[in-house]
Amino acid sequence: MKQQEVRAYYSQSPVVEHYADAAATIGLWISEEKIFTRVFEHDHLLLEVGCGAGRIAFGLHEIGFHNLMGVDNSKAMITEARRLARILRFPIPFRVGDATQLEFEDGMFDGAIFGFNGLMQIPTKGSRRQAMSELFRIIRPGGYFVFTAHDRENPRYRRFWKKEKKQWQRGKQKPELDEFGDRCEPTSHGDLYIHVPTSKEMRAELKAAGFRVEADVLRSQIANEPLSVREFSDECRFWVARRPLREASGSADEEAAPS
Repeated sequence: MKQQEVRAYYSQSPVVEHYADAAATIGLWISEEKIFTRVFEHDHLLLEVGCGAGRIAFGLHEIGFHNLMGVDNSKAMITEARRLARILRFPIPFRVGDATQLEFEDGMFDGAIFGFNGLMQIPTKGSRRQAMSELFRIIRPGGYFVFTAHDRENPRYRRFWKKEKKQWQRGKQKPELDEFGDRCEPTSHGDLYIHVPTSKEMRAELKAAGFRVEADVLRSQIANEPLSVREFSDECRFWVARRPLREASGSADEEAAPS
């Protein structure tokens, strides 16, 4: 799967409308609000990557986070986010940008968010690694990176992945897949790509990028989300990672962790 194909999928009018509707009717998930308000301060400068039509950014603004910026690689999504921001009168800057090549200075942000499993919709392990490295670079030392991803070890999909593993072992996997854990499912708007990692894989990737994992927890363990949220997104795992303080090797680094 190529990045251009993923961008094309999220640039289609029906898909943009779906995300705009979520921004208007769903807003922040209960679990998102709990995590974000625990990890970030209201005066933090935050970057939301893969912001889509602005659902998370608007929700954060509504609960007092007014120092935000949203980035997405779909121009159509950014156009819609800007339109909704004007209607809501929320002064949130949105810009088109590539998560693997962020045009921001080193350490510019206090924290970053990659919501709704967006990091895992970047094709190929190398590109996802590059995106994590970029996020590490633009977050200040001591800052946090929060994102969600599906979990390949979810018992609900054990049979699927067992069958998929056999396909890979036989060399009969879908040709558009780059590695085991990739999914490319047909929808009414085309093929939807996503990579589904294991916890072990995700921890290794974060460590390779320089992050330290502070927490990982399933959404269902944080909150009993309403039906609208559960229909919008399947079960996922929240990850809270931190860029360590450079000057700290012990106590100061530990004391700054969220409690």
